[in-house]
Parts: sequence; C-alpha cells; structure tokens
Amino acid sequence: MTDARPLGTDEATFIAAARSGDTARFALLTERYRRELQVHCYRMLANYEDAQDMTQETFLRAWNKRESFRGHAALRTWLYRIATNACLDFLEKRDDRTPVPSELPDPGSEVLYLQPYPDRMLPEDPQESVVARETIELAFIVAVQHLPPRQRAVFILRDVLGWPASKAADALELTVASVTSALQRARVTMREQLPDRRLDWRRPATHELSDDERGVVRSYIDAHERNDLDRLMSLLRDDLRFAMVPQPGTLVMTAKDAVDGWVSGGLFQRGHDDWRCITTTVNRMPAAALYLRTHDDPEYRLFTIAVLRIVDGKITELTGFDATDKPWLGLPPTL
Repeated sequence: MTDARPLGTDEATFIAAARSGDTARFALLTERYRRELQVHCYRMLANYEDAQDMTQETFLRAWNKRESFRGHAALRTWLYRIATNACLDFLEKRDDRTPVPSELPDPGSEVLYLQPYPDRMLPEDPQESVVARETIELAFIVAVQHLPPRQRAVFILRDVLGWPASKAADALELTVASVTSALQRARVTMREQLPDRRLDWRRPATHELSDDERGVVRSYIDAHERNDLDRLMSLLRDDLRFAMVPQPGTLVMTAKDAVDGWVSGGLFQRGHDDWRCITTTVNRMPAAALYLRTHDDPEYRLFTIAVLRIVDGKITELTGFDATDKPWLGLPPTL
C-alpha cells in the first residue's frame, strides 16, 4: 500500500538524513509530528504519560527502521503506522490496571489508568491536529478503551483520522475485509458506550469553550472557595455522573447525594475547607484545579483536577483526578 503522491520535501529530506546518519536533521524533521502522534497514542492508551513514552518509542523505532523508508508513503503516514504498532505492542504487555469489583453497578466501565490530557500539549495547527473536541473528551477516550486493541486501532485510523480501509489495512497488516469487519464491530460498541453523543467524529467541531461553560466553571470555583454547598449543589444536574480516578466506580447520583458524599468524606470540614482554585482546560473540556491549604501548611497545594461536562448550564459529568505530585498538567504545585 502506498500513497498516490510524488516524493515530497519531507520525504526526500528524511531519506537524505537516513542515508547520511544525520541524527540532528532526523530529529528536526520528525519533531514537528510529535504532538499529533502523542494525541494518537493517548487515544490508544488513555494515559498521558504512556502516550509520551510511546511517542518517544515511535521516534526510536523510526530511526532504527530509517533505511526501510523509501518515500512510497508520506512520512506522516509512516510515523502513524509505527506509532500505532508501538501502542499495540505496549497494550499486549501492559498489566491489567483496571480491576473492577463485580459488585460495582457498571462492571468494566472504569479506566483506572485514565489521565487527563493538557490542552497546552495539543497540536496548534487545526489542519494538522485532527483533534475534534468530541474525539479528545474523556467520555470518548474511555469509550474507546472498551474496544479490543486491534479494533481500537482500526476505529481510530478509520473513523477519527479518516484513513481509507486499504491504508489502515496496510498499517495493521490486515486484509481490507478484516478492517471493515473490525470497524463495524467497533462502531456498535461506541454507539453503546456513547448513546447520547454525536457519532460523526470526522466532522469539524468547535474547539472553544462556550460562554455558558466558562460561567459555570467560575460559579463552581466561587462555590468551592466560599464553601457554599447550596450553590455547589445548584450547579449539579440531578443525574450527575461522578468518578474519582484512580478509585473504581462511576456513580450516578443526585446533586444532594454528591455534596453529602464529599462532606462525609472529609471535604469542606475544618482543616479541609480552605480552597483556592484556578480555571484550566484538559481534553478540550472545562476544568478546575483545586488547591487545598490545611491548618498546618502556609501554602495551598494542588489537590484535585475536576473535569466538567456542562450541558444547559448544569454539570452533568464530573471526573476528579488525584493531582498530588502530578507534574503532567503543567500546573503550579502550590499557590
């Protein structure tokens, strides 16, 4: 399988660097693809740190295989092929880090290794990013993890990146018929996992937060900093879906039950009631970084990242990430 295209400048430069062993030129040329490859690996793995590692592994494999590149395919296509297979190899070796007790209301629904993706690390050029908001949001990333690895790869290459079946088959060393069958099965699973979401993932979508979303985040932060539990409760939809990663279990609860649970867990009580928060965005979603100061500490320390899905002025989904000692979002550790 080859791209129907003449040898481009990047491909010619890469071949010259490969033949001469010019590591500096190789690094300069491949580095421009880092961010989009990292997003691709993140969709495959749902873990920001693992995605960083597999992107680096992609470049290492590309260097080691440099002499096999003939320019028949675009350099970008060749790198995506290497990245996809690096992720598949990683998934074969990764220990099962998502043990879900059978008594949970929705067994198998959790991805305990899930990490948020900082928006500052997304590709900057919208033509190159291939990052429609729907395909980087947490619900989408979690849903993709329900697919077997090779189905997952087929689905991402075909329905997210928009590759033709023959190109995806070549990348995965499958037949076109196998790719078509895998995609059909993957689409069924994705519809089951995201029944209320738009399923045309290749259609352009806005990346910007709405004024409504920004306003709700400001109110959420204000309620936290004032310990205004009634105000906080009023921002939550009554069928709120709440998860705290890496704890197992996504719970659907009323707003009152959610706030009562946070209080009974020790939050908003003396010693855990002095909050400062800043707004941020991860996975192209509104989020709040929550900093807590305890009575024996002069500084506010990063405690949790609360990622919010907001619909019609209400928080419908709240995913909290333990943010202590986590440098991967680029947030200040203290305020």
